[in-house]
Amino acid sequence: MKPTVITKTCKLPDGREITLETGKLARQADGSVVLRMGNTMLLATVVSAQDAKEGTDFLPLSVDYQEKFASTGKVPGGFLKRESKLSDYEVLISRLVDRAIRPLFPDDYHADTQVMIYLISGDENALPDGLAAFAASAALSVSDIPFGGPISEVRVARIDGKFVINPTMKQKESADIDLIVAASIENILMVEGEMKEVSEQDMLEALKIAHEAIIEQCKVQIEFSKEAGKTEKRTYSHENKDEALKKELFDKYYPQVYGAARQLLTNKKERSSALGKALDEYLESLPEDTTVDKVLVKKYYKDILKKACRDLALNEGLRLDGRKTREIRQIWSEVDYLPSTHGSAIFTRGETQSLTTVTLGTKLDEQMIDGAMISGSSKFILHYNFPGFSTGEVKPNRGPGRREVGHGNLAFRALKQVLPADEKNPYTIRVVSDILESNGSSSMATVCAGSLALMDAGVPVSGPVSGIAMGMISDSSTGKYAILSDILGDEDHLGDMDFKVTGTEKGITACQMDLKVDGLTYAVLEEALLQAKEGRLHILNEMKKTLSQSRNDLKPHAPRAETVIIEKDMIGAVIGPGGKVVQDIQNTTGATVVIEEVNNKGVVNVFASSKEIMDAALRRIKNIVAVPEVGEVYEGKVKSIMPFGAFVEFMPGKDGLLHISEIKWERLETMEGVLEVGEEVKVKLIEVDKKTGKFRLSRKVLIPRPPKPETTQA
Repeated sequence: MKPTVITKTCKLPDGREITLETGKLARQADGSVVLRMGNTMLLATVVSAQDAKEGTDFLPLSVDYQEKFASTGKVPGGFLKRESKLSDYEVLISRLVDRAIRPLFPDDYHADTQVMIYLISGDENALPDGLAAFAASAALSVSDIPFGGPISEVRVARIDGKFVINPTMKQKESADIDLIVAASIENILMVEGEMKEVSEQDMLEALKIAHEAIIEQCKVQIEFSKEAGKTEKRTYSHENKDEALKKELFDKYYPQVYGAARQLLTNKKERSSALGKALDEYLESLPEDTTVDKVLVKKYYKDILKKACRDLALNEGLRLDGRKTREIRQIWSEVDYLPSTHGSAIFTRGETQSLTTVTLGTKLDEQMIDGAMISGSSKFILHYNFPGFSTGEVKPNRGPGRREVGHGNLAFRALKQVLPADEKNPYTIRVVSDILESNGSSSMATVCAGSLALMDAGVPVSGPVSGIAMGMISDSSTGKYAILSDILGDEDHLGDMDFKVTGTEKGITACQMDLKVDGLTYAVLEEALLQAKEGRLHILNEMKKTLSQSRNDLKPHAPRAETVIIEKDMIGAVIGPGGKVVQDIQNTTGATVVIEEVNNKGVVNVFASSKEIMDAALRRIKNIVAVPEVGEVYEGKVKSIMPFGAFVEFMPGKDGLLHISEIKWERLETMEGVLEVGEEVKVKLIEVDKKTGKFRLSRKVLIPRPPKPETTQA
């Protein structure tokens, strides 16, 4: 039977259309939607179990975004030739969706829930990362799963001073603001992106324009849900409740927990022990045959702990470690800590510490990118590692998780804005941040340590970059709120906002914001941004005490690199037949030479371990590509001898005729015994034939002309 298909369409500010369709594909899922913009099509499905697993007290939500290579007419690389583990790019888009929708599920909903988004048709004029959360929310809207949406997500970019919603890939490349923004009709929920050192006011303007587009997309989803007949959501009961126990615990322990929080302990372990003491005492006081639900006790105690810590900040302006709301933890840093690396730095802020290294590689070390939508290579790589010991925990040493990928990408975005342009940077740069201690905002420690390590390595960055994590605690009933600078890990968990901002003295380079509360006004958001700027500049000044600008030279053991730009038609001459010439340069000098065509020019990257090797390789290359100039003198080598003269190679790959009349001032009747093949001879280029391009050489003009013999008078 032909399916009943429901379709809704909305428009972007420039008139482009986005279409939502349900009822045709994946009908056994709880919710299924195909979103189309241009030739980009996303299939979003959502399934949620009817009941929660016993003992589950959280939402087991998984979000997976995957690109099908067939969507853009490609075959996957590698041996298996099939889609498998999600790439970092797919993980990042999955996180964008997860962070946007997770806060809107009911707090007491604990059923296993899975959102899957497939790219089934790709078009670079409609990038999927700014559409994925829209598709996911639409799938939830046409399901019976409890969800506090709808929400949507757009990319907003500023191009030549104008803001564009969901720009094309080509447009995005010239943007100085590039943000992904998620929001409901009422509130901004999530922000992630990068900027080229822009002001806080510019960023706020981008958010407002993005929100206007999102509101229209949310309205369409409400109509979509009504037409699909999914306005009523399922009933569920995933939590046991004991209001009497809740009141008993609150009345008995709130004052004690508030007092523990007010001890203002700076040590994380000591603070955790003090805050958990009342719970331990209560559980130990229970008889073995108690009927009290210990799971509920722990849940209600968490609520008490959360309220006590929040009340301390709202009522007294005090934080768990005794700082005031705008105060930054103590900072110390050091560079050149590791003698064998090309650059290294330690950055410690409070109980958060990053040890970061920089490695300079060649063109051959570039990271290859093989995706359905994005392919190519990258000269800048940043990896973030978060071992268990950094928080005093035992954790299996597996591959990087989604958190590591996301934190590393934020630091990558922050630092790439100050790196030299690719055409001016011959190196592949790899930055690795190992988090050795963590108590709040290790990603921002990575930005600070990475900036110092790059400068220590001698990479010519345009300026140092620092980062800060901002938090917020608010009470909707009283209207009170407190914006917190440089948040602790506990403040992240207990608070309503995690807002990370990075930048230089000139402006913002990257940001990431997640909200757990409704009703954040633009006025409060602006206040948070300005307070972040104040803290960011303080951290930057502390970093400058260690190192304020890039070193003038690389480390002695770092590879040297030079770039030579040549004409396109000279690429073949440098490579030689079958690579013979470039291989000979590498074998005789010891340098590594990589040649590519970029923008109709030849780019020759030369890497060497010493100045002598570099000079020798550059000399060979420049000799090959040099343009012969009439009047110049060259050291040549006789290649062949003819009755009328000799052919001399005066430049690599360039032979000229040294005519018999141009060898000596004296008249030569024959070439016999005058020159030998292989003999080195100094010659001058005296003419280039305009029609044939052939070169005429002279040796005699470099020899003093003998005097004319005197004539005898009769």
